[in-house]
Amino acid sequence: MTQADEEARRRAEQARQVGLFRYRLVSEVTGPQMSARQRGQRVRELAAAEHDGPGGGKVRISEQTIRRWVRWWRAGGFEALVPAPARVSPRTPAEVLALAVALKRENPERTAVQITRILRAQAGWAPSDRTVQRHFVRLELDRELEGKPQVFGRFEASRCNEIWTGDALHGPVITGRKTYLFAFLDDRSRAVMAARFGFSEDTVRLAAALRPALASRGVPEPSALGSSGIRPGWRCYGTFLDCPACRVDRIGSVRVTRVP
Repeated sequence: MTQADEEARRRAEQARQVGLFRYRLVSEVTGPQMSARQRGQRVRELAAAEHDGPGGGKVRISEQTIRRWVRWWRAGGFEALVPAPARVSPRTPAEVLALAVALKRENPERTAVQITRILRAQAGWAPSDRTVQRHFVRLELDRELEGKPQVFGRFEASRCNEIWTGDALHGPVITGRKTYLFAFLDDRSRAVMAARFGFSEDTVRLAAALRPALASRGVPEPSALGSSGIRPGWRCYGTFLDCPACRVDRIGSVRVTRVP
C-alpha cells in the first residue's frame, strides 16, 4: 500500500467516525414514537449538553446543526451524514515530500529544519519547516522510527596506531586533593599508550600524559576524547576529535570512548 493509499484510508476512517457521531445524535430525535413537541424538547436538551466528539474531546452542537443533520439523514440516510473528503490539490509536490521522507529515514536524528535546508540546497526551494513536520506527523514517521532500535556493530580499528581513545577517570583523594587519571589506549591492541595522574582535569594535564606517547609511539591518525570536562584537544595537536555523542564503555579501570 502506497503512502497516498494509506492517507486516503485514514481520512475515510475519520469521516466515518464523524458520520457515526452525527447519527448517534440524530437517532435521539428521530424515533417514530416521539411527537413533534417531544422531538423539539430533546433537540434543546442535546444542544445544551456536552458530547464526546469524534476527536476524543468534548463538543457542543447547536440546535440548528442537529436539525440540519436530521434533514440530511431523512434525505440520504447514513451516507449523507458522512462528510465528503476535501478536494484540495496539494501545494507541495509529492516528489519533494517523498524526498523529505527518504532523508528522515536515512537519518532519524534529522529535524524538519535540517531537512528543509537540504532540500533548499539541492533544489533551490523547499516547503516550510512546519509543512515537513506536519507531513511526518501525518505519516506517524517519528513513531515508526522510534520503534526501531538503533543497532551498532562492534567497531575495532583495522591496525595498530590507527585510532587512540582516551579519557580521564576520577581517582582517589590524596593529601586532601582530588586526583584524575588520564590514559590513552590503542583501539586495535588495547595497549596503554600513556597514563598519568594529575590534580586537575584540563588540557595541561592531558598534554602531560600524551606527550610521552607521541614521542614513543608516533602520532595516530585520529584520537577520540570522551565527553568529560576536558575541552577539545585538537586546538593543541590537530589530531583529536571531541566526541560527546560517542558510545562510552569501560575497559579495565579507564573509561574509553568508542566511536560508533
